Amino acid sequence: MATTHMNSSTASTQQAERRWSYASGTSEIPLLGLTIGDLLDQTVDRYPDRLACIARHQGIRWTYREFQTQINQCAKGLMQLGLQKGQRAGIWSPNRIEWVVTQFAAAKIGVILVSINPAYRLHELEYALTQSGCTALLIGPAFKTSNYTQMINDLAPELAICEAGVLKAARLPQLTTIIRFGDDRWPGMYTWGDLLKLGNQVSDEQLAMRQRKQEFDDPVSIMYTSGTTGAPKGATLSHHNILNNGYFTGRLQKFTHEDRVCIPVPLYHIFGTVIANLGCVTHGATMIYSSEVFEPLTVLQTVHEEKCTVLMGVPTMFIALLDHPDFAKYDLSTLRTGVMGGAPCPVEVMKKVKTLMHMEEITICFGMTETGPVSTQTHIDSPFEKQVGTVGQAHPHVEIKVIDPSTGRVVPIGEPGEVCTRGYSVMLGYWDNRIATMEAIDQARWMPRATSISWVALRI
Repeated sequence: MATTHMNSSTASTQQAERRWSYASGTSEIPLLGLTIGDLLDQTVDRYPDRLACIARHQGIRWTYREFQTQINQCAKGLMQLGLQKGQRAGIWSPNRIEWVVTQFAAAKIGVILVSINPAYRLHELEYALTQSGCTALLIGPAFKTSNYTQMINDLAPELAICEAGVLKAARLPQLTTIIRFGDDRWPGMYTWGDLLKLGNQVSDEQLAMRQRKQEFDDPVSIMYTSGTTGAPKGATLSHHNILNNGYFTGRLQKFTHEDRVCIPVPLYHIFGTVIANLGCVTHGATMIYSSEVFEPLTVLQTVHEEKCTVLMGVPTMFIALLDHPDFAKYDLSTLRTGVMGGAPCPVEVMKKVKTLMHMEEITICFGMTETGPVSTQTHIDSPFEKQVGTVGQAHPHVEIKVIDPSTGRVVPIGEPGEVCTRGYSVMLGYWDNRIATMEAIDQARWMPRATSISWVALRI
């Protein structure tokens, strides 16, 4: 009996001493209890005359005050069109300044923005619009092989014979309004200029009253993600989810209002809207868009000519920049930091980015759309090996655990398993899909739920 008791006690001691794969991202900096619209206005008050955004391919350079004016006019235009809080507006376009304006305008008035992949084919577009129940859709002009105007006419031929704003389409029964970027007129559609002019019919006081009705826990964004198998699911994110995630991702890069951020990542993706756009606006930094889609030479030219201090991208983008035959012709010495993510980041690529591109403080981010997206991020003051060979530490105010997916139990440090996230950044749920939400998020609000969803590394 004595021997048995001793063995049991020893086992208990060893069990107690084991270190489990759990971490909590502590921070002395509190979460922002603000809506995106209110945060934007605060930033404008602090930095009214600093450059907010540059769209080089459109010849646009706006200060924060000018940016705010465009956003408010767009928001009032959407109000005049009758869009109510909680209604959905889709946006289907490559990177353009109208995309950025719409992102913040919709947030100000409580319209949930549905980000649609510019590469979607007709059946994918139809699914996203009907599943989310979009009332309005903003589209870009034709780009490469995607003629957005023709494609939406194929889905809704009724556009040819209807007035703008009163579409009644058999295949898109909830969609009433199409707004097309640019000045060219098409039957049944408003132009971007029309939308801004409509804003003249709404007063600043009416906009302010509408903005005051928004809460930071309200949904503000739907982003479709393949997740596991089957039809894409609409990850629904709140102001609180994505505003704070952008803020803390920027803080870990030591963003200030002096930073100039080159953004070649797509805006329909959470990388562009949160890590890039909200990361900039929460710190008063400048958003710089080099082109509608990623073009290596254009990015090199942009960094060189705009003296960018920050560059963001997926690993393949950085590889394309490093391998470009004209790489050595451009001065990238102003670069300091940035984010690499979206796929596994090769150690050798990280080393080259740090040295050849002067990005000594570049960080790696890890997460998924459903978690806002960043769950872990490397720290610029960590040892070199951890900066280039890991995905970093738990984000501020976020919990991380690694579990055995077959049992759901936390594994000891050093054992492989599935990464789960809990905290402010976890999505509200999948749009209009209660079953999928329950399968993905457990009762303790851990995402993903181990028994029902497989972790896809770096899917941000």
